[in-house]
Amino acid sequence: MPLRSILRYLANNERLVQKIAESYPVRRAAQMAVSLFYKSKEKLSDVDPERANRFRSFLRKFSQNLKEGIEDAKKQLKK
Repeated sequence: MPLRSILRYLANNERLVQKIAESYPVRRAAQMAVSLFYKSKEKLSDVDPERANRFRSFLRKFSQNLKEGIEDAKKQLKK
C-alpha cells in the first residue's frame, strides 16, 4: 500500500510529470510510436484482406483476454 501512495503522489506531481515528458527517452519513444503507427497504416493497405481480418481478430481476442486478466487481478486484489 505505501508503494501505491508513493506512485500516486509521483503521478500527480505536475512538475515531475512535465520533466519526464520533456526528457529525451520519452520524447524518442513517442516519436518511434507515431512513426510505427503511420508505417503500419501504410503497409496495411498493401496486405491481403483475409490476412488483415485474421490480424484484427487476433487483436480483438488479445484485448479481450487482457481486459479479463485485468478484471481478475482487480478481484484478487480486493480479496
